[in-house]
Amino acid sequence: MNHLSKLGIGIIFIFLFAQQTNAQYTTTKVRTVHEAYTDSLKQVEYNHIFPVWGQGAYRKGFDIPYPAGFMANFMWLDQGIILDNMQLGLKTDNRDIPLTEVDFIGFGENRNTSYTVNVRPDLWIFPFLNVYGIFGYGHSRTEVNINQLGSKPFDLQSIAEQGISTAGIGIMGAAGIGPVWLSVDANWTWNKPELLDEATKVNVVGIRMGHSFVFKNNPDSNIALWVGGMYIKMGSATVGEIRLGDAIPTENMNAKGQELLDFYDELPPLDKLKPKYLIVKAIGEKMVDADGDAIIRYGMDKQVKEKWNGLLGIQYQLNKRWMLRGEAGLIGDRRSYLLSLNYRFMI
Repeated sequence: MNHLSKLGIGIIFIFLFAQQTNAQYTTTKVRTVHEAYTDSLKQVEYNHIFPVWGQGAYRKGFDIPYPAGFMANFMWLDQGIILDNMQLGLKTDNRDIPLTEVDFIGFGENRNTSYTVNVRPDLWIFPFLNVYGIFGYGHSRTEVNINQLGSKPFDLQSIAEQGISTAGIGIMGAAGIGPVWLSVDANWTWNKPELLDEATKVNVVGIRMGHSFVFKNNPDSNIALWVGGMYIKMGSATVGEIRLGDAIPTENMNAKGQELLDFYDELPPLDKLKPKYLIVKAIGEKMVDADGDAIIRYGMDKQVKEKWNGLLGIQYQLNKRWMLRGEAGLIGDRRSYLLSLNYRFMI
């Protein structure tokens, strides 16, 4: 099987991409300086189960990564979010108002900033196909800005901070010719914020293309540079609850609560009987009373403001066991920074 056939098989099995992609790939050293190394690869007796067809890859002169590994990742992310279909409810010691749609509330610029630390065990099933899991914990800060109440301007900022646990699975395909490689990867994670009733599903998809610069005297060591793109889509429905005192600054609570009551008082008599306005009145009363222990129930549809952004990355491979990498998302509304340490081994 020639190099182009091998590349074709690899591309067929390339699926999608994630925020912690594994920049490993099957490659041959086509430069003359590495011919001796490539010839030595063809003599390797590969007696391990994974990756399947590993022996065939070596016989063709492909240098494949060790099949199993653990990656430790730290990622910081800041992105705009879009909120829609807002619903509100209220729970107190003597009152329980269910979620009610409040379609007269308008939103301004909303942002989420988060960081996560996770571990990613992975296994190369084939020389061109990797599967992995993701397990981690992080912190999220969401800033929600309300700028419209009916036809009136209304300036209210609510900030929710919470821990998030993450678990997920992913799959990656990779292929390369010489020092040029392509990886496409997808993962599906379930992220459970402390304030939400259920976990939010997040899909991350993307692609990277890069070039590896192999050290002349040590073919096992290299520096790789790449460019790529990241696509993020999250589950839209969100239901949760938060203490009124945690959502709205104490110094603004009374004044903003009075604005809500003024808005309600100016409604036509029949509108004052509608549930969507009664919930605003009830919340306004709790704000005027500075009842920070009241529980605000909320439901909404949310999505990232821009699903795609561009990536730039670099990796230093000390040897076939240890790799250190960094990556930045700098193009588009989303900003992200990733730092990873990868350890690989035979099984």
